[in-house]
Amino acid sequence: MKKQRAFVYKCSSCGHEEPKWLGRCPECGEWNTLGETAVSPDRLSSRFPQKGRDRPPLPQSLPLASVDPLEGSRIASGIPELDRVLGGGIMKRSAILVGGEPGIGKSTLLLQAAAAAETRGRVLYVSGEESAGQVRMRADRLALIDTGTGSGGRIEICCSGRLEDIEAIINAVKPVIIMVDSSQTLYSDEAGLTPGTISQMKYCTWELISWVKEHDAALFLAAHVTKEGIIAGPKTLEHMVDTVLYFEGSASGANDGDCRFLRAAKNRFGSVDEIGIFTMGEKGLSVVEDPSLLFLVRREDGLPPGVATAAVLEGSRPLLVEIQALTVPAKGSVSRVFSDRIDHNRVSRVAATLEKHLNIRLSDHDLYINVAGGIRITEVGVELALAAALYSARTGLPLPAQTAVAGELSLAGEVRPVRRPASRVKTAQGLGFTGFLGPAGEGIPEGASVSTLKAAIKTLFAG
Repeated sequence: MKKQRAFVYKCSSCGHEEPKWLGRCPECGEWNTLGETAVSPDRLSSRFPQKGRDRPPLPQSLPLASVDPLEGSRIASGIPELDRVLGGGIMKRSAILVGGEPGIGKSTLLLQAAAAAETRGRVLYVSGEESAGQVRMRADRLALIDTGTGSGGRIEICCSGRLEDIEAIINAVKPVIIMVDSSQTLYSDEAGLTPGTISQMKYCTWELISWVKEHDAALFLAAHVTKEGIIAGPKTLEHMVDTVLYFEGSASGANDGDCRFLRAAKNRFGSVDEIGIFTMGEKGLSVVEDPSLLFLVRREDGLPPGVATAAVLEGSRPLLVEIQALTVPAKGSVSRVFSDRIDHNRVSRVAATLEKHLNIRLSDHDLYINVAGGIRITEVGVELALAAALYSARTGLPLPAQTAVAGELSLAGEVRPVRRPASRVKTAQGLGFTGFLGPAGEGIPEGASVSTLKAAIKTLFAG
């Protein structure tokens, strides 16, 4: 009997496999990218069943009403800020990708979540970058082992990046949560000879995702980011997982560099507007109880020109942040906008609205915008405070120190309503602010609402 070939042809560009050689990959369209890749005979016969061979049984559908809703239940991670960003906890049968710069705290976050997760099952921590002794040293420093709670005893560790070794361990351990640090270290003998390639990452990630989907578990994958701040590797890796989290640090020098922000760029089981705020210390990551205290500086002599206090909404949580603006004459013929914490297109739009409706010239000035504490603001409610800070910086007139500002600006110079104005006012009052200015809405104090940008500036700088 003729012996079956123990290899397939895999595309080096996208990872697509074919049972025979083709000049052009049918998946990505690249030419001459299919090369021989060795596979086990069992996998070859199952992936490409031949005529006359036994085929696996056909999949069966079932009515949606008969599905047990508990199959989609969540596991509490034991870290409230992580649960907030995930949408209420770790969803079973889900894959979560955590990206961040080197040294930002991804490994610390995963190890703390592994120890604090509220589950009776075992947690497997797969480390492809550190040895078991190094991981144990970190766990001791974070006081995760022998704390009297027994939480550290259920953590199993595997220091390997080879997929076949990891699969053998997870089939023996049957963990409820799998932590992989990091996805760039995964490799398989069946996905080529070179570890770290795009094909390796896609193949290994898909195999692990398939396992957790079938065994009612959850998967965390740590990933490095590039200089542009996106996760290294193909974008298809983000499409394969259910949730993509970005772990960011504060601006250089802000909060002594100890503040960390966790954001969701994709979340199939929750909102992408939520943000988790941590501080990094000797005992690892700590949850920030009152985030507004990180971003505000109390000044007894009042605010300097160019500084405004904005009441913004990050997900479901209201925050008070300090917006700083600086305007200087442009050194060239074209003015520039320098803003890395607020989108520079939004700054340009607000500056143009100010110039049009208040006759204050900003087009010949360079604009510098900063947010104290290093937090990145994406909510539209920051626009009125941004306009007030730019006006204050350009005219040299300071804003009232005890007044918080919130509102969206239209190109017609209108102040548009924002979400949950009452919670913004309550947060400002809780921090000792006596004044508030924003659009008309439920919960806005009498005399604190404005409808146009011109009226807002007149109210703020009346004194």
